[in-house]
Amino acid sequence: MNIPNWITVSRLIGVFFLFYFLITPVFFSRWISLVTFLTIASTDWVDGYLARKMNQVTELGKFLDPLVDKVFIISTLSGLVIVERISIWGVILIIFREIAITFYRINSIKNKRGPKEANIWGKFKTFSQVIAIAFLIAPLPQDWDNFSNILFWISVILTLVSGLIYVIPDIGLKKNKTKDM
Repeated sequence: MNIPNWITVSRLIGVFFLFYFLITPVFFSRWISLVTFLTIASTDWVDGYLARKMNQVTELGKFLDPLVDKVFIISTLSGLVIVERISIWGVILIIFREIAITFYRINSIKNKRGPKEANIWGKFKTFSQVIAIAFLIAPLPQDWDNFSNILFWISVILTLVSGLIYVIPDIGLKKNKTKDM
């Protein structure tokens, strides 16, 4: 395993600490959760940057990085549901999308196409999730609750849209192949 992949694995370990502090009902734990969340989110960029810069992009990294991202986001959102900061329905929609894309990626690997890289919509999705979750974790006054929830629902919509945009080109290819037969 190379350095970028170790950073990816360290993000997974950090999720346990984040989840613990997120569901601990002590005021300062929300600050610890926020710092941990933002640290984990920033290392997502770091491992990708290092993999490209050090020419250490691997098939394992291409698969592991988005999988760890999904565990990171879903775990954090689950913690926010537990502490009653967000609705479970938005989280269910995100989980559905993430599971569908994970199976899609596995199928791509199985069919020797390799996993597709994230497009700009996937990056918008991730950015919107990070911003929304940061606002939801932060111990802000109650006046910010509506704003934080609006950000969350925007991220849910972007999550669904980015999933559709990710698979639609391949759906078009399958339709064209069946017409040719």
